[in-house]
Amino acid sequence: MEIKIRDYQTQDCPAILDIINDAILNSTALYDYNVRTLATQEAIFDEKLQKGFPVIVAELNNEVIGFGFYSEFRFREAYKFTVEHSVYANKNCIGKGIGKLLLTELIERAKKQNLHTMIGVIDSENTNSIDFHKKFGFEEVGFLKETGFKFNRWLHSVFVQKIL
Repeated sequence: MEIKIRDYQTQDCPAILDIINDAILNSTALYDYNVRTLATQEAIFDEKLQKGFPVIVAELNNEVIGFGFYSEFRFREAYKFTVEHSVYANKNCIGKGIGKLLLTELIERAKKQNLHTMIGVIDSENTNSIDFHKKFGFEEVGFLKETGFKFNRWLHSVFVQKIL
């Protein structure tokens, strides 16, 4: 039972959409309210790929069980060496090392692209994700109060950063 990390392909999008839409509906991992359509998710990934950013998937027994990517942190030219990343796993596969494999690969790809900094923006209640990132050398560098409103409450954002 080996988890394989590989580049995203368009046919992976339905499985990714299941993961993302579950996170939208049932967690604060994404500050979106509405589920995404297949066309919307494909367009999001196409834009990242056209800009030279990676989208990768974790696969087990030919089934996509997780994915990750990074892209612009902000849209000003001087930020071009800084990226913001995201890593997600199927809720039934949490704790199987998927996030570790995906984040390791994203860090390596960022280094190969001569990027300098990776940023993660995590809901403050998601202490598992914050602790997970610290294991990879990310540091907590910011706390922004009431940056999101979901599930009838204000949410706070924690910024984590790794200098590559």
